[in-house]
Amino acid sequence: MTAKPHVLVVEDESDVASLIKHALERSGGANVAIVSSGDAALQAVTERRPDLIILDLNLPSISGVEVCRILRSRPDERHVPIIMLTARSSEDDMIFGLEQGADDYVTKPFSLRELSARVHAVLRRTIAAERTDAVPKYCGTRLVADFSAVAVAVDDSPVRLTRREFELLRYLVLNKNRVVSRDRLLERVWGYQREVETRSVDVHVGRLRVKLGPAGRQIETVIGLGYRFVD
Repeated sequence: MTAKPHVLVVEDESDVASLIKHALERSGGANVAIVSSGDAALQAVTERRPDLIILDLNLPSISGVEVCRILRSRPDERHVPIIMLTARSSEDDMIFGLEQGADDYVTKPFSLRELSARVHAVLRRTIAAERTDAVPKYCGTRLVADFSAVAVAVDDSPVRLTRREFELLRYLVLNKNRVVSRDRLLERVWGYQREVETRSVDVHVGRLRVKLGPAGRQIETVIGLGYRFVD
């Protein structure tokens, strides 16, 4: 990617949106567009698909949660990374947001420096994921995953995964029969350094298992250590 990535900020507080735009563009890593409502966000994505969306939850017309659901239901936009930005700070709120398909969840008040770091980490990982990893295809008894074609099926039925779930599965398969720590997954799948704490890993593993149905049992929890994909 030679052009700067396009980031869409969906935020109805103009001062907050302007600060985010200034921080991301000052770092030299992105071009930022701003919209202030859910329906405007859907229209903006249709007109120009962004490389990443920063999405507030409390929006006029259509809530951020509903925007996330709609985008995740669209084949052309379901893999666009979404970072939810909200004043809802409870663990239940965070888990709910991630379950709707968000890639990350940042609570207000927030550090512009941390948000910028997370945005650039997601973008770096997205660019890296476009390069094919060393495992083009996995064929198991029930699970077939063609990582080059971005296609996953269980018992011959297609399974729709978000970008993050797909990358998580690919990395676990790449390291099959080996325990992968949460820190390692954060570093390689999310692109975050180990000092960044998040419960996103457990939520995404849980969602991935559910979507894989009977094949989800191939992802084992190794208590105190992390996760392991087994044949």
